[in-house]
Amino acid sequence: MMDVEVRELMQPFLLSDYQVQEVYSRFCNEISKGLKRSTHAQANTKCFPTYVHELPTGNEMGKYLALDLGGTNFRVLLVTLKGHHDDTVDSQIYAVPKDLMVGPGVELFDHIAECLAKFVDKHGMRNVQLPLGFTFSFPCVQLGLKEAMLTRWTKGFDCPGVEGEDVGRMLHEAIQRRGDADIAVVAILNDTTGTLMSCAHRNPECRVGVIVGTGCNACYLENVENVELLEHQFRQGHQRVIVNIEWGAFGESGQLDFVRTEFDQEVDRKSINRSEQLFEKMTSGMYLGELVRLVLLRALERNIIFKLSPKRKEYIATLQHKVHIYETKHISEVESDSFPEFLNTRRIIKQLFGLEKASVEDCQKFKYICECVSRRAGTLVAIGISGLINRINDNKIVVGIDGSVYRYHPKFDAYIRETMHKLVKSDKQFDIMLSEDGSGRGAALVAAVASKKK
Repeated sequence: MMDVEVRELMQPFLLSDYQVQEVYSRFCNEISKGLKRSTHAQANTKCFPTYVHELPTGNEMGKYLALDLGGTNFRVLLVTLKGHHDDTVDSQIYAVPKDLMVGPGVELFDHIAECLAKFVDKHGMRNVQLPLGFTFSFPCVQLGLKEAMLTRWTKGFDCPGVEGEDVGRMLHEAIQRRGDADIAVVAILNDTTGTLMSCAHRNPECRVGVIVGTGCNACYLENVENVELLEHQFRQGHQRVIVNIEWGAFGESGQLDFVRTEFDQEVDRKSINRSEQLFEKMTSGMYLGELVRLVLLRALERNIIFKLSPKRKEYIATLQHKVHIYETKHISEVESDSFPEFLNTRRIIKQLFGLEKASVEDCQKFKYICECVSRRAGTLVAIGISGLINRINDNKIVVGIDGSVYRYHPKFDAYIRETMHKLVKSDKQFDIMLSEDGSGRGAALVAAVASKKK
């Protein structure tokens, strides 16, 4: 039985059935607003059309490049599609130096173009024309399949000269400036679209793509007549289109205020994008560890945890001064632990505070705090997924999910399914599959499908 003081502290993170239902109906309302031209400007979830109308068949063939930029590293991939739902991937990871994350945008794209040229050279393909799919995982307005205008930087990036610009053109120009590789940018996509495409390549029933990693977002396949932002020429001859929800921004008009805690408000106050991406700040890997740090700090201040330790004041000072000391990966490690050994929890507590062999009771409290924060995240993600599934006409729907939180957290899948069983309509069957490299393989698949249409 968990200590009553810890239960009281964590109570605001435990969403009641009423709160879940209320967030669900507000989310569904927001999606409707995002899809309609008349209400789009007021919507937090922008529901941008991606101009990707076709899912892969599994029979695609050929060599394609993929570029995946969505965090502090980016990847370049050479994907060889072999038909029969089969492919091989060669890839390399490159760092984005800290100064380039906030320096002039042209320098960022020049760095990327240089790495692309080196990669192509290394694979002996300098003189081969390679179509490239560019996964650019930041909020964009797509103006066409290979035109995407950045609306705002997120995830620690803030390069001047890119917001309001077409990132496809910026990448193309950087490649042209070098002139040492024959690379054609044929598609720009979001990592959620890549996830959906990658999973659909393996499972034709996939209709929803979700990322729960550094950021949190989703996309789904919608009927074109419901996507009012899609111009007439992009509706002709097409029945459906993938819609990028940008659900990280849900809550910016106050829809989540009734479930946000003092800790959520604190995380937002200290972020570089205050009052923005509020749903993302409750669900994504960039913020979950920080939420736990703030809760731990409060628990120590109220003498709820480590009660018997003479060094509590030192622990408080550590948590106060070392922002981001508690990483989201630690949550996954703590929740993987078994009673009464708590090997990971004890190791992490020792790393944080230098405390040897924390008591079983403190380990239980520590784990409970992590569970409450991550369970709420899983519940919120499930609310969003359920809202999308219930919009789709198919009776059997597979959801492709990727991202470090989903991939490495031992219970996140269970947290999501638990809430989905309450919210998904009873006439629908659903399943969840882990995406195999959506932002990499998925980008190559979008490039393949785009090249096929020409």
